[in-house]
Amino acid sequence: MQQALTTGDSIETVSERTEERARHNRGLLLIAIYKGLLTLFFVAVGIGALHLLNKDIDDIISRLGDLLKLNPESKFVNFLYDRAGIIDNHMLKRIGALAFVYAGVSCAEGIGLYLEKAWGEFLTLAITASFLPWEIFEVVHRVTWIRVALLLVNIVVFVYLLKIVANRRDPNPETVESE
Repeated sequence: MQQALTTGDSIETVSERTEERARHNRGLLLIAIYKGLLTLFFVAVGIGALHLLNKDIDDIISRLGDLLKLNPESKFVNFLYDRAGIIDNHMLKRIGALAFVYAGVSCAEGIGLYLEKAWGEFLTLAITASFLPWEIFEVVHRVTWIRVALLLVNIVVFVYLLKIVANRRDPNPETVESE
């Protein structure tokens, strides 16, 4: 009520705004939360990559293996040791930079979707569509439950946003009359 008195709006206008906020599109909100979590993940990856600068990666893998009580003769540990040899400071800087860039893009997507802006929907639609062929290739190449789950989530996001964008371009006459 204080807001209505200070802005000159009626109480009905303030209650209409409150109802409008309550009608937030739950699907877009859910996708925005997902994008927010991706943002946090990629910020953590970027910080982790920069934290590893000028450190002995083999020693870190060895300590991590000891901490997790992994068998030092396992294929997984040997795979990590083999790959650690190709990681240098230049690569860590690139990984960190790319992680921060992707975190920024994901954050922009999440904000645009949360605010229900058309640019956020189009940005998310374009980026999701650009990654789908790669994700399909990865699942075909090697099926894991994580890859399949990520592919399914991104397909659901893509189809949902495609429907929202299509409905915005060609609104249903019934919904236009009721507004």
